[in-house]
Amino acid sequence: MKKLLLLITHAGALIAGVALGIYLLPILVEPESPGAEAITASQSGALFSTEFKRDLKGSDFLHWGEGRLTLSASQAVFEGELSPGPDYYLYLVPKFVEDEAGFLEIKSQSLQVGSVKTFGGFILDLPPNIDLQNYSAAVVWCERFGEFISAGQFRN
Repeated sequence: MKKLLLLITHAGALIAGVALGIYLLPILVEPESPGAEAITASQSGALFSTEFKRDLKGSDFLHWGEGRLTLSASQAVFEGELSPGPDYYLYLVPKFVEDEAGFLEIKSQSLQVGSVKTFGGFILDLPPNIDLQNYSAAVVWCERFGEFISAGQFRN
């Protein structure tokens, strides 16, 4: 009985440690977020903007985003906060979705803009010759775990 209890407690500690490591590692290795000046400068010339809200159907206490995304002809700029996590990507999508199921339905029609490595704002270069008129919303998605983080509609 003592050995079983010892096995259970050690297995529980190992599982908790791995889970905590998965959550904390992106925070520990996160590069510095762009400063307010860089974000403000990059937002000039914005063609579209949208708000990311925390209360979307697919967001929860571990997976959320809150802030403002602006799109110019050459850059996507996010000013706000994202919950920390690994392997986040920004996608431009043809229609607004607010959960995993909705995004998975249109993922093949979406454009992966780039990897999001900072959680306190980011600046990503858009691919050359992109036509923003082909998209109406943006989604932050966790590739590693297939989790919806947040989204915003910038065009009807």
